[in-house]
Amino acid sequence: MADGDASPDTAGHRARLRERLLARGGGDALLDHELIEYLLALAIPRRDTKPLAKALLWEFGGIGGLLTADAEALTRIPGMGETATAAIKIAHAAALRLLHGAVAARPVLGNWQALLDYLHADMAHHAIERFRVLHLNTRNMLIRDEVMSQGSIDQASVHVREVIRRAIDLGAAAIILVHNHPSGDPAPSRADIDITRAIADAARPLGIAVHDHIVIGAQGHVSLRAKGLI
Repeated sequence: MADGDASPDTAGHRARLRERLLARGGGDALLDHELIEYLLALAIPRRDTKPLAKALLWEFGGIGGLLTADAEALTRIPGMGETATAAIKIAHAAALRLLHGAVAARPVLGNWQALLDYLHADMAHHAIERFRVLHLNTRNMLIRDEVMSQGSIDQASVHVREVIRRAIDLGAAAIILVHNHPSGDPAPSRADIDITRAIADAARPLGIAVHDHIVIGAQGHVSLRAKGLI
């Protein structure tokens, strides 16, 4: 909708944001709250969205936590209806699509930073622990990226046989295990190490390599392979 639906002061402010966005270096010309403010303005044009943008960033701990927040959590914030929530989620989905494309375009092991960027954008700020498996072919190209469980990572929630069976079904030559730590600290737990070794031991006789287990947190990531834990 047009910015003219807003008050003159708000419309003028949005016009200045738009000018900076389009003519002065793109998104880098705007602060985090200004990016969210303008995004929300497209969804709720009759309101001054700056206070709501700032409230959302404070509530979710920054732009990463905001974009990855689930829809239900977003709609609990006063002022966030379905349209505004959908605007936040479509921005996140577009960013992930772009990052996933970079991962899928080249062999994963030669494109490691792109993989980490994608995983961090998708998982670092989730409030629920998720375990996913990246399935690779003999050229280390991505075949499938699947979330296989949610909740604490241990042998009760992640079944080794299910991981191996799915790899066989997809014809994977190798897999990369990934999960997030909602605490933000990516240091692997004893359970993380145990499940990694159990999966690697089961995969080895079948000729399926476990390249790594990456733990993602808001504070960074840890590779169990780099730590010598596989």
